Amino acid sequence: MRITVLGTGYLGATHAAAMAELGFEVLGVDVDPVKVDALSRGELPFHEPGLPELLRKHTGTGRLRFTTSYEQAGAFGDVHFVGVGTPQRPGSQAADMSYVEAAVTAIAAAATRDCVIAGKSTVPVGSARRLAALAAEHARDGVSVELVWNPEFLREGFAVADTLSPDRMVLGIADDTGGAAAEAVLRQVYARQLGSGVPLIVTDYETAELVKVAANAFLATKISFINALSEITETAGGDIRTLADAIGMDERIGRKFLNAGVGFGGGCLPKDIRALRARAAELGVGESVRFLAEVEDINTRRREHTVATVTEMLGGSVVGAQVAVLGAAFKPDSDDVRDSPALDIAARLHSIGAEVAVVDPQANANAAARYPRLDYVESLEAAVAGAEVVVLLTEWARFKAMTPEELAPLVAERRILDGRNVLDPARWTDAGWDYRALGRRATPAGVPEAVLQE
Repeated sequence: MRITVLGTGYLGATHAAAMAELGFEVLGVDVDPVKVDALSRGELPFHEPGLPELLRKHTGTGRLRFTTSYEQAGAFGDVHFVGVGTPQRPGSQAADMSYVEAAVTAIAAAATRDCVIAGKSTVPVGSARRLAALAAEHARDGVSVELVWNPEFLREGFAVADTLSPDRMVLGIADDTGGAAAEAVLRQVYARQLGSGVPLIVTDYETAELVKVAANAFLATKISFINALSEITETAGGDIRTLADAIGMDERIGRKFLNAGVGFGGGCLPKDIRALRARAAELGVGESVRFLAEVEDINTRRREHTVATVTEMLGGSVVGAQVAVLGAAFKPDSDDVRDSPALDIAARLHSIGAEVAVVDPQANANAAARYPRLDYVESLEAAVAGAEVVVLLTEWARFKAMTPEELAPLVAERRILDGRNVLDPARWTDAGWDYRALGRRATPAGVPEAVLQE
Protein backbone atom coordinates (compact mmCIF):
# COMPACT_ATOMS: atom_id res chain seq x y z
CA MET A 1 0.00 0.00 0.00
CA ARG A 2 0.97 3.59 -0.53
CA ILE A 3 0.29 6.27 2.05
CA THR A 4 -0.53 9.97 1.86
CA VAL A 5 -0.54 12.34 4.83
CA LEU A 6 -2.68 15.45 4.45
CA GLY A 7 -1.23 18.34 6.40
CA THR A 8 2.47 18.54 7.20
CA GLY A 9 2.54 20.41 10.47
CA TYR A 10 3.75 18.84 13.70
CA LEU A 11 1.42 15.84 13.54
CA GLY A 12 1.51 15.32 9.77
CA ALA A 13 5.25 15.61 9.25
CA THR A 14 5.92 13.21 12.11
CA HIS A 15 3.40 10.67 10.84
CA ALA A 16 4.69 10.89 7.28
CA ALA A 17 8.30 10.26 8.32
CA ALA A 18 7.25 7.42 10.62
CA MET A 19 5.23 5.72 7.87
CA ALA A 20 8.27 5.89 5.60
CA GLU A 21 10.35 4.37 8.40
CA LEU A 22 7.85 1.50 8.51
CA GLY A 23 8.61 0.81 4.85
CA PHE A 24 5.79 2.54 2.99
CA GLU A 25 6.03 4.93 0.08
CA VAL A 26 4.62 8.16 1.46
CA LEU A 27 3.42 11.39 -0.09
CA GLY A 28 2.92 14.37 2.22
CA VAL A 29 0.41 16.99 1.10
CA ASP A 30 0.16 20.63 2.15
CA VAL A 31 -1.37 23.76 0.67
CA ASP A 32 1.70 25.80 1.66
CA PRO A 33 4.32 25.57 -1.12
CA VAL A 34 7.04 27.10 1.07
CA LYS A 35 6.57 24.36 3.66
CA VAL A 36 6.48 21.68 0.98
CA ASP A 37 9.74 22.94 -0.54
CA ALA A 38 11.46 23.00 2.85
CA LEU A 39 10.33 19.50 3.77
CA SER A 40 11.36 18.20 0.36
CA ARG A 41 14.88 19.46 1.14
CA GLY A 42 14.75 17.63 4.47
CA GLU A 43 14.30 20.84 6.47
CA LEU A 44 11.91 20.76 9.43
CA PRO A 45 10.16 24.05 10.38
CA PHE A 46 9.89 23.13 14.08
CA HIS A 47 11.95 21.40 16.75
CA GLU A 48 11.32 17.73 17.53
CA PRO A 49 14.13 15.43 18.69
CA GLY A 50 14.89 12.61 16.26
CA LEU A 51 12.55 13.80 13.53
CA PRO A 52 15.05 15.79 11.38
CA GLU A 53 17.20 12.70 10.97
CA LEU A 54 14.20 10.58 9.99
CA LEU A 55 13.00 13.22 7.53
CA ARG A 56 16.39 13.54 5.83
CA LYS A 57 16.80 9.79 5.70
CA HIS A 58 13.60 9.15 3.79
CA THR A 59 13.55 12.24 1.58
CA GLY A 60 17.05 11.10 0.62
CA THR A 61 15.93 7.62 -0.37
CA GLY A 62 12.87 8.95 -2.19
CA ARG A 63 10.52 6.92 -0.01
CA LEU A 64 9.07 10.18 1.36
CA ARG A 65 8.02 13.01 -0.95
CA PHE A 66 5.88 16.12 -0.63
CA THR A 67 3.43 17.93 -2.88
CA THR A 68 0.74 20.61 -2.93
CA SER A 69 -1.42 18.58 -5.35
CA TYR A 70 -4.45 16.71 -4.05
CA GLU A 71 -4.89 15.29 -7.55
CA GLN A 72 -1.46 13.70 -7.29
CA ALA A 73 -2.31 12.41 -3.82
CA GLY A 74 -5.62 10.97 -4.99
CA ALA A 75 -3.90 9.02 -7.75
CA PHE A 76 -1.08 7.90 -5.45
CA GLY A 77 -2.55 6.76 -2.16
CA ASP A 78 -4.43 3.75 -0.85
CA VAL A 79 -4.67 5.18 2.66
CA HIS A 80 -4.97 8.92 3.27
CA PHE A 81 -4.15 10.11 6.80
CA VAL A 82 -5.67 13.47 7.76
CA GLY A 83 -3.40 15.42 10.10
CA VAL A 84 -4.48 19.02 9.59
CA GLY A 85 -5.08 21.35 12.52
CA THR A 86 -8.27 22.03 14.44
CA PRO A 87 -7.44 25.36 16.11
CA GLN A 88 -9.78 27.20 18.42
CA ARG A 89 -12.40 29.04 16.41
CA PRO A 90 -12.02 32.84 16.62
CA GLY A 91 -14.46 34.27 19.13
CA SER A 92 -15.41 30.85 20.43
CA GLN A 93 -14.09 27.95 22.49
CA ALA A 94 -15.14 25.47 19.81
CA ALA A 95 -12.75 23.78 17.38
CA ASP A 96 -12.43 25.12 13.84
CA MET A 97 -13.24 22.15 11.60
CA SER A 98 -12.80 23.97 8.28
CA TYR A 99 -9.32 22.56 7.58
CA VAL A 100 -10.38 18.97 8.26
CA GLU A 101 -13.51 19.35 6.16
CA ALA A 102 -11.52 20.83 3.28
CA ALA A 103 -8.94 18.04 3.39
CA VAL A 104 -11.52 15.24 3.51
CA THR A 105 -13.55 16.80 0.70
CA ALA A 106 -10.51 17.39 -1.50
CA ILE A 107 -9.02 13.91 -1.15
CA ALA A 108 -12.38 12.18 -1.58
CA ALA A 109 -12.94 14.08 -4.83
CA ALA A 110 -9.39 13.38 -6.03
CA ALA A 111 -9.24 9.65 -5.24
CA THR A 112 -9.13 7.58 -8.41
CA ARG A 113 -9.61 4.18 -6.74
CA ASP A 114 -11.06 2.64 -3.61
CA CYS A 115 -9.29 3.97 -0.53
CA VAL A 116 -9.45 4.62 3.20
CA ILE A 117 -9.33 8.04 4.84
CA ALA A 118 -7.91 7.79 8.35
CA GLY A 119 -8.52 10.84 10.49
CA LYS A 120 -5.85 11.63 13.08
CA SER A 121 -6.81 15.21 13.93
CA THR A 122 -8.49 15.94 17.27
CA VAL A 123 -12.12 16.67 16.45
CA PRO A 124 -15.36 17.27 18.38
CA VAL A 125 -17.42 14.15 19.02
CA GLY A 126 -19.91 13.61 16.21
CA SER A 127 -17.59 14.87 13.47
CA ALA A 128 -16.56 11.54 11.95
CA ARG A 129 -20.03 10.45 10.89
CA ARG A 130 -20.56 13.79 9.21
CA LEU A 131 -17.16 13.59 7.53
CA ALA A 132 -17.86 10.05 6.32
CA ALA A 133 -21.03 11.29 4.64
CA LEU A 134 -19.09 14.24 3.19
CA ALA A 135 -16.45 11.90 1.74
CA ALA A 136 -19.09 9.63 0.18
CA GLU A 137 -20.87 12.65 -1.30
CA HIS A 138 -17.72 13.94 -3.03
CA ALA A 139 -16.25 10.61 -4.14
CA ARG A 140 -16.16 9.84 -7.85
CA ASP A 141 -18.69 7.43 -9.29
CA GLY A 142 -17.55 3.86 -8.78
CA VAL A 143 -14.93 4.80 -6.14
CA SER A 144 -15.44 3.66 -2.56
CA VAL A 145 -14.06 5.94 0.15
CA GLU A 146 -14.25 4.58 3.72
CA LEU A 147 -13.51 6.66 6.82
CA VAL A 148 -11.71 5.48 9.96
CA TRP A 149 -11.00 7.66 13.00
CA ASN A 150 -7.51 6.95 14.33
CA PRO A 151 -6.64 9.60 16.96
CA GLU A 152 -3.02 10.51 17.67
CA PHE A 153 -1.43 10.48 21.13
CA LEU A 154 1.85 12.28 20.48
CA ARG A 155 3.82 13.98 23.21
CA GLU A 156 5.97 16.85 22.02
CA GLY A 157 9.58 15.86 22.52
CA PHE A 158 8.72 12.16 22.11
CA ALA A 159 6.68 12.22 18.91
CA VAL A 160 8.79 9.81 16.86
CA ALA A 161 8.78 7.12 19.55
CA ASP A 162 5.08 7.68 20.22
CA THR A 163 4.30 7.11 16.52
CA LEU A 164 6.55 4.12 15.96
CA SER A 165 5.92 2.49 19.36
CA PRO A 166 2.65 3.84 20.76
CA ASP A 167 1.23 2.67 24.07
CA ARG A 168 -2.11 1.96 22.37
CA MET A 169 -3.96 2.43 19.11
CA VAL A 170 -7.61 3.31 18.64
CA LEU A 171 -9.71 2.81 15.52
CA GLY A 172 -13.20 4.21 15.22
CA ILE A 173 -15.06 2.52 12.37
CA ALA A 174 -18.49 2.53 10.78
CA ASP A 175 -20.78 -0.31 11.89
CA ASP A 176 -21.09 -1.90 8.45
CA THR A 177 -19.09 -4.03 6.02
CA GLY A 178 -17.23 -0.94 4.82
CA GLY A 179 -16.06 -0.29 8.37
CA ALA A 180 -14.80 -3.84 8.73
CA ALA A 181 -12.92 -3.56 5.44
CA ALA A 182 -11.34 -0.27 6.52
CA GLU A 183 -10.28 -1.84 9.82
CA ALA A 184 -8.56 -4.64 7.90
CA VAL A 185 -6.61 -2.08 5.86
CA LEU A 186 -5.43 -0.19 8.98
CA ARG A 187 -4.40 -3.46 10.59
CA GLN A 188 -2.11 -3.99 7.60
CA VAL A 189 -0.67 -0.49 7.91
CA TYR A 190 0.08 -1.00 11.60
CA ALA A 191 1.07 -4.66 11.30
CA ARG A 192 4.55 -4.10 12.75
CA GLN A 193 3.31 -2.28 15.82
CA LEU A 194 0.46 -4.73 16.41
CA GLY A 195 2.87 -7.63 15.96
CA SER A 196 5.06 -6.19 18.71
CA GLY A 197 2.16 -6.24 21.16
CA VAL A 198 0.75 -2.71 20.93
CA PRO A 199 -2.87 -2.91 22.16
CA LEU A 200 -5.56 -2.10 19.56
CA ILE A 201 -8.98 -0.83 20.54
CA VAL A 202 -11.61 -1.00 17.79
CA THR A 203 -14.73 0.97 18.58
CA ASP A 204 -17.34 3.31 17.16
CA TYR A 205 -16.59 6.74 15.75
CA GLU A 206 -17.84 8.62 18.78
CA THR A 207 -15.72 6.78 21.34
CA ALA A 208 -12.61 7.10 19.18
CA GLU A 209 -13.17 10.84 18.85
CA LEU A 210 -13.55 11.24 22.60
CA VAL A 211 -10.47 9.22 23.62
CA LYS A 212 -7.89 11.91 22.82
CA VAL A 213 -9.78 14.86 24.24
CA ALA A 214 -10.79 12.85 27.33
CA ALA A 215 -7.16 11.92 27.96
CA ASN A 216 -6.06 15.54 27.67
CA ALA A 217 -8.88 16.75 29.90
CA PHE A 218 -7.89 14.20 32.54
CA LEU A 219 -4.22 15.19 32.42
CA ALA A 220 -5.12 18.88 32.66
CA THR A 221 -7.32 18.11 35.66
CA LYS A 222 -4.52 16.19 37.38
CA ILE A 223 -2.08 19.06 36.83
CA SER A 224 -4.54 21.64 38.13
CA PHE A 225 -5.38 19.45 41.11
CA ILE A 226 -1.79 19.35 42.35
CA ASN A 227 -1.39 23.06 41.62
CA ALA A 228 -4.50 23.81 43.66
CA LEU A 229 -3.00 21.84 46.55
CA SER A 230 0.27 23.71 46.10
CA GLU A 231 -1.55 26.97 46.92
CA ILE A 232 -2.44 25.42 50.28
CA THR A 233 0.97 23.95 51.04
CA GLU A 234 2.73 27.17 50.15
CA THR A 235 0.45 29.19 52.42
CA ALA A 236 0.29 26.73 55.30
CA GLY A 237 3.98 25.86 55.20
CA GLY A 238 3.92 22.39 53.66
CA ASP A 239 5.94 20.82 50.86
CA ILE A 240 4.09 20.02 47.64
CA ARG A 241 6.79 17.71 46.33
CA THR A 242 6.61 15.46 49.37
CA LEU A 243 2.81 15.55 49.22
CA ALA A 244 2.87 14.55 45.54
CA ASP A 245 5.30 11.70 46.27
CA ALA A 246 3.08 10.41 49.05
CA ILE A 247 -0.22 10.41 47.17
CA GLY A 248 1.51 9.24 43.99
CA MET A 249 2.45 5.98 45.71
CA ASP A 250 -1.22 5.07 45.63
CA GLU A 251 -1.51 3.00 42.45
CA ARG A 252 -4.99 4.41 41.87
CA ILE A 253 -3.46 7.88 41.55
CA GLY A 254 0.12 7.49 40.28
CA ARG A 255 2.94 10.02 40.43
CA LYS A 256 2.99 11.20 36.80
CA PHE A 257 1.60 14.68 36.11
CA LEU A 258 1.66 15.56 39.80
CA ASN A 259 4.47 18.08 39.46
CA ALA A 260 3.34 21.41 40.84
CA GLY A 261 4.49 24.50 39.00
CA VAL A 262 3.35 27.23 36.67
CA GLY A 263 0.76 25.03 34.95
CA PHE A 264 0.09 23.52 31.56
CA GLY A 265 0.11 25.04 28.10
CA GLY A 266 0.88 24.10 24.51
CA GLY A 267 -1.26 23.50 21.48
CA CYS A 268 -3.33 20.58 22.82
CA LEU A 269 -4.44 20.60 26.45
CA PRO A 270 -5.86 24.16 26.64
CA LYS A 271 -7.51 23.96 23.22
CA ASP A 272 -8.91 20.48 23.73
CA ILE A 273 -10.55 21.11 27.10
CA ARG A 274 -12.16 24.27 25.72
CA ALA A 275 -13.43 22.37 22.68
CA LEU A 276 -14.80 19.59 24.90
CA ARG A 277 -16.69 22.13 26.99
CA ALA A 278 -18.06 23.79 23.86
CA ARG A 279 -19.17 20.49 22.32
CA ALA A 280 -20.75 19.30 25.57
CA ALA A 281 -22.75 22.54 25.69
CA GLU A 282 -23.90 21.98 22.08
CA LEU A 283 -25.08 18.50 23.07
CA GLY A 284 -26.98 19.93 26.02
CA VAL A 285 -24.75 18.32 28.66
CA GLY A 286 -22.48 21.23 29.46
CA GLU A 287 -22.95 20.76 33.20
CA SER A 288 -21.18 17.39 32.99
CA VAL A 289 -17.83 19.08 32.30
CA ARG A 290 -18.40 22.31 34.20
CA PHE A 291 -15.42 21.39 36.43
CA LEU A 292 -13.11 21.98 33.44
CA ALA A 293 -13.77 25.72 33.77
CA GLU A 294 -12.20 25.59 37.23
CA VAL A 295 -9.33 23.48 35.86
CA GLU A 296 -8.56 26.34 33.49
CA ASP A 297 -9.03 28.97 36.19
CA ILE A 298 -6.53 27.20 38.46
CA ASN A 299 -4.09 27.04 35.56
CA THR A 300 -4.41 30.78 34.93
CA ARG A 301 -4.03 31.56 38.63
CA ARG A 302 -0.63 29.84 38.63
CA ARG A 303 0.64 32.45 36.21
CA GLU A 304 -0.82 35.30 38.25
CA HIS A 305 0.66 33.84 41.44
CA THR A 306 4.09 33.51 39.84
CA VAL A 307 4.07 37.18 38.87
CA ALA A 308 2.91 38.10 42.38
CA THR A 309 5.72 36.04 43.92
CA VAL A 310 8.36 37.71 41.75
CA THR A 311 6.92 41.09 42.71
CA GLU A 312 7.07 40.21 46.40
CA MET A 313 10.67 38.98 46.05
CA LEU A 314 11.57 42.37 44.57
CA GLY A 315 10.08 44.28 47.49
CA GLY A 316 6.64 44.99 46.09
CA SER A 317 7.42 46.42 42.65
CA VAL A 318 9.04 45.11 39.48
CA VAL A 319 9.28 48.50 37.79
CA GLY A 320 12.75 48.85 36.27
CA ALA A 321 13.92 45.55 37.81
CA GLN A 322 16.14 43.21 35.78
CA VAL A 323 14.39 39.84 35.58
CA ALA A 324 15.92 36.76 33.94
CA VAL A 325 13.32 34.32 32.58
CA LEU A 326 14.66 30.86 31.84
CA GLY A 327 12.41 29.23 29.27
CA ALA A 328 9.83 30.31 26.72
CA ALA A 329 8.53 27.00 25.35
CA PHE A 330 5.61 25.40 27.18
CA LYS A 331 7.77 22.33 27.89
CA PRO A 332 11.39 21.24 27.35
CA ASP A 333 12.51 19.57 24.10
CA SER A 334 10.05 21.70 22.14
CA ASP A 335 9.97 25.10 20.46
CA ASP A 336 6.19 25.38 20.88
CA VAL A 337 5.13 28.60 22.61
CA ARG A 338 1.38 28.26 22.06
CA ASP A 339 -0.37 29.11 25.34
CA SER A 340 3.00 28.79 27.06
CA PRO A 341 2.90 29.68 30.76
CA ALA A 342 6.57 30.66 30.61
CA LEU A 343 6.09 33.17 27.83
CA ASP A 344 2.87 34.49 29.31
CA ILE A 345 4.55 35.11 32.68
CA ALA A 346 7.47 36.87 30.98
CA ALA A 347 5.04 39.08 29.06
CA ARG A 348 3.04 39.86 32.22
CA LEU A 349 6.21 40.90 34.08
CA HIS A 350 7.21 43.14 31.18
CA SER A 351 3.74 44.69 31.04
CA ILE A 352 4.01 45.87 34.67
CA GLY A 353 7.43 47.44 34.20
CA ALA A 354 10.13 44.79 34.52
CA GLU A 355 13.13 44.61 32.20
CA VAL A 356 12.87 40.98 31.09
CA ALA A 357 15.64 38.93 29.47
CA VAL A 358 14.41 35.59 28.09
CA VAL A 359 16.48 32.59 27.06
CA ASP A 360 15.27 29.31 25.61
CA PRO A 361 17.43 26.72 23.79
CA GLN A 362 14.91 26.34 20.96
CA ALA A 363 11.94 28.69 21.29
CA ASN A 364 13.44 32.19 21.17
CA ALA A 365 12.42 32.82 17.56
CA ASN A 366 8.84 31.60 18.02
CA ALA A 367 8.53 33.56 21.24
CA ALA A 368 9.86 36.74 19.60
CA ALA A 369 7.25 36.40 16.86
CA ARG A 370 4.52 36.45 19.52
CA TYR A 371 6.01 38.92 22.04
CA PRO A 372 8.66 40.96 20.23
CA ARG A 373 9.09 43.54 22.99
CA LEU A 374 10.93 41.15 25.31
CA ASP A 375 14.72 40.93 25.25
CA TYR A 376 15.68 37.52 23.87
CA VAL A 377 19.25 36.37 24.48
CA GLU A 378 21.17 33.32 23.33
CA SER A 379 22.70 31.99 26.53
CA LEU A 380 21.94 31.40 30.18
CA GLU A 381 24.88 33.61 31.10
CA ALA A 382 23.55 36.53 29.06
CA ALA A 383 20.07 36.16 30.56
CA VAL A 384 21.19 36.26 34.19
CA ALA A 385 23.81 38.99 33.79
CA GLY A 386 22.79 41.77 36.19
CA ALA A 387 19.54 40.04 37.12
CA GLU A 388 17.82 41.00 40.36
CA VAL A 389 15.78 37.80 40.25
CA VAL A 390 16.07 34.61 38.17
CA VAL A 391 12.81 32.86 37.25
CA LEU A 392 13.02 29.26 36.00
CA LEU A 393 9.88 28.53 33.97
CA THR A 394 10.75 25.72 31.50
CA GLU A 395 12.69 22.76 32.86
CA TRP A 396 15.30 22.37 30.13
CA ALA A 397 18.22 20.14 31.14
CA ARG A 398 20.63 23.10 31.02
CA PHE A 399 18.56 25.02 33.54
CA LYS A 400 18.07 22.03 35.83
CA ALA A 401 21.84 21.47 35.84
CA MET A 402 22.86 25.08 36.60
CA THR A 403 24.42 25.73 39.98
CA PRO A 404 24.24 28.63 42.44
CA GLU A 405 28.01 28.92 42.25
CA GLU A 406 28.09 29.52 38.49
CA LEU A 407 25.28 32.09 38.59
CA ALA A 408 26.38 34.01 41.68
CA PRO A 409 29.14 36.09 39.99
CA LEU A 410 26.76 37.09 37.18
CA VAL A 411 23.61 38.24 38.97
CA ALA A 412 23.03 41.51 40.77
CA GLU A 413 21.03 39.84 43.56
CA ARG A 414 20.90 36.22 44.63
CA ARG A 415 17.19 35.58 44.22
CA ILE A 416 15.64 32.66 42.33
CA LEU A 417 12.10 31.42 41.79
CA ASP A 418 11.92 27.76 40.80
CA GLY A 419 8.67 27.65 38.85
CA ARG A 420 9.01 23.94 38.08
CA ASN A 421 10.29 22.57 41.40
CA VAL A 422 13.35 20.99 39.79
CA LEU A 423 16.22 22.54 41.78
CA ASP A 424 17.66 21.47 45.13
CA PRO A 425 16.46 24.03 47.70
CA ALA A 426 19.17 23.21 50.23
CA ARG A 427 21.97 23.77 47.77
CA TRP A 428 20.69 27.19 46.74
CA THR A 429 19.87 28.45 50.23
CA ASP A 430 23.14 27.17 51.63
CA ALA A 431 24.89 29.18 48.90
CA GLY A 432 23.19 32.35 50.14
CA TRP A 433 20.30 32.59 47.70
CA ASP A 434 16.74 33.67 48.43
CA TYR A 435 15.16 30.51 46.98
CA ARG A 436 11.42 30.25 46.29
CA ALA A 437 9.43 27.43 44.71
CA LEU A 438 5.72 27.17 43.99
CA GLY A 439 4.02 25.00 46.60
CA ARG A 440 6.84 25.25 49.17
CA ARG A 441 7.34 27.59 52.10
CA ALA A 442 9.64 30.52 51.47
CA THR A 443 13.25 29.54 52.19
CA PRO A 444 15.33 32.38 53.67
CA ALA A 445 18.90 32.59 52.44
CA GLY A 446 21.41 30.82 54.64
CA VAL A 447 18.85 28.86 56.71
CA PRO A 448 19.50 25.11 56.35
CA GLU A 449 16.63 23.05 54.99
CA ALA A 450 16.84 20.75 58.02
CA VAL A 451 16.06 23.65 60.34
CA LEU A 452 12.99 24.56 58.28
CA GLN A 453 11.77 20.94 58.40
CA GLU A 454 11.97 21.06 62.21
